[in-house]
Amino acid sequence: MLLNPFPLPLIRIVNKIMKHVLLFVVALCSFQAYAADPLPKALILGDSISIGYTKPVTELLNDKVIVSRPKANCGDTRAGLTNLDKWLEGGPWQVIHFNWGLHDLCYRNPQSKSQGNRDKLNGTQSVLVADYEKNLETIVERLKKTNAKLVFATTTVVPEGEGGRVVGDDVKYNAAAERVMKKHGVTINDLHALTKTFGPELFAGPGNVHFKPEGSDKLAAQVAASIEAALK
Repeated sequence: MLLNPFPLPLIRIVNKIMKHVLLFVVALCSFQAYAADPLPKALILGDSISIGYTKPVTELLNDKVIVSRPKANCGDTRAGLTNLDKWLEGGPWQVIHFNWGLHDLCYRNPQSKSQGNRDKLNGTQSVLVADYEKNLETIVERLKKTNAKLVFATTTVVPEGEGGRVVGDDVKYNAAAERVMKKHGVTINDLHALTKTFGPELFAGPGNVHFKPEGSDKLAAQVAASIEAALK
């Protein structure tokens, strides 16, 4: 009968050490794998419509994509030109999903007491469609320098009775935007077509461009899908 040359307590200690070493090696390999292949990052730029769908997009893409947006309403294209470099901080971005439009086509009057001084009867349009197209051209040229995959979201529907926006201007501004995107080969996510199918129960109220959470969730599903498609 052979005797074990090592005392039992020593064997137990060695086994414990080996177990900890093995756990450390597994953790190290996992960390290296993560460091070599981190989650892609997507940036959402847009107005309050995009603010409404950013949270559900983040939830839909959890563990797949790191989704971010500026802590601001990106307003009209003039605000985009002014603030774009600041909003692009935090990259590099693999996908940038962006929209401008509803603030550009809005009529405002400093004397109006409605929210945002909206007044399509006595106000002036924030950014004329020709200037909107030029501004988008400059914005897209800047975004292309990030080397991110670009996805432009068309402007959502302007409903009847909106106090500062004219029904049909959404179509005109989207047509201008589409010319710019096609020129630069930018993917278009047609949120306008989606919201054309929405019933009144999905809008925040009569004549309101905003959506209830259920409406934002539907937008989010299409936005998340467009981001995932851009990453393939």
